[in-house]
Amino acid sequence: MRLDEISCYLLDMDGTIYLGNQLLPGSGDFIQLISEKNIQYFLLTNNSSRSRSDYVAKLRNMGLEVTADRILTSGAATASLLAGRNEGARIYLVGTPSLQAEFLDHGFELTDDYPDSVVLGFDTTLTYEKLSRLCSLVREGTHYIATHPDLNCPTAQGPIPDIGATIAFVEASTGRSPDEIIGKPFQPMLEVVLSRTDLSPSQICMVGDRLYTDIAMGQHGLRTTLVLSGETQRADLAESPYKPDLVVSGIGELAQLIKDQG
Repeated sequence: MRLDEISCYLLDMDGTIYLGNQLLPGSGDFIQLISEKNIQYFLLTNNSSRSRSDYVAKLRNMGLEVTADRILTSGAATASLLAGRNEGARIYLVGTPSLQAEFLDHGFELTDDYPDSVVLGFDTTLTYEKLSRLCSLVREGTHYIATHPDLNCPTAQGPIPDIGATIAFVEASTGRSPDEIIGKPFQPMLEVVLSRTDLSPSQICMVGDRLYTDIAMGQHGLRTTLVLSGETQRADLAESPYKPDLVVSGIGELAQLIKDQG
C-alpha cells in the first residue's frame, strides 16, 4: 500500500489511539503529522454509549486536543443517517443519556408511543422495562435499527456485554434481528464518512486493532492497517477472513512510515 496515496485516515480509538485512559505511544505525533500534511482524519468508534463531546473531554484529559467534528461514533452516525431520511422522526431509543442528547440534537422526538423506528444503542443504563418495551415494538414490526454489532465492550476490568448480546436477547424473544446495523464493519458507517469528504473509498485508510470490525471495513474498498497495540495478535491473521493491507506495531510506527514515504 502506498501511504502517499491516502487522503484520509479513519482511526479506531480504544486499542489504537489509547488503552483505557492512557494515550498509546505516537498517537499525538500521528495526529500532528497528518494535520501538518493536510490529510483528513476521523476518529471512529462503535461505542454508542458516549457522545462526541464525551470523547473530546476524554481525549483532552489524556493530552490530545481533537474537535468534535473529527469524532464519529456509531450513535452519531445512526442519528445523522436517520435525520437525512426522516427529519424529526419519532424514535424509541434504548440508550444512555449521552446518546439521547445526540438524537435530540439531531431534531428527533424520543418516545415509546407509536415510534417510526426503534434504535438500540449500547445502553449501560439498560433496564428490564426498556428491554420489554423494545421487544414489544420489534414484535409489532416497527423498523428496528442497531447502532453497532459488538458482542462485548473492553474495559480495564475485562469485557462487559455490549449491544450484540442485547441483539441476541431481542431475537430470542421476538424472532427478529435488526433491519439495519450502522457501525463498523457495515456500509452505513462508511456512507457517513463519504458524505463528509469528496474522496473515493480507495483514498481512505481504516486503522484499527480489530480484524472483524476495523479490518473488515476493507470489504467496502477501503485500505486497511492493523495495529498490534490492542486486541489482535499477529498469529490471529492466519485464521481471519479479513486481511489488512499493512500491519504495524502501533500508531507510532505508522507515523514513521508516512514520514519515510514523503
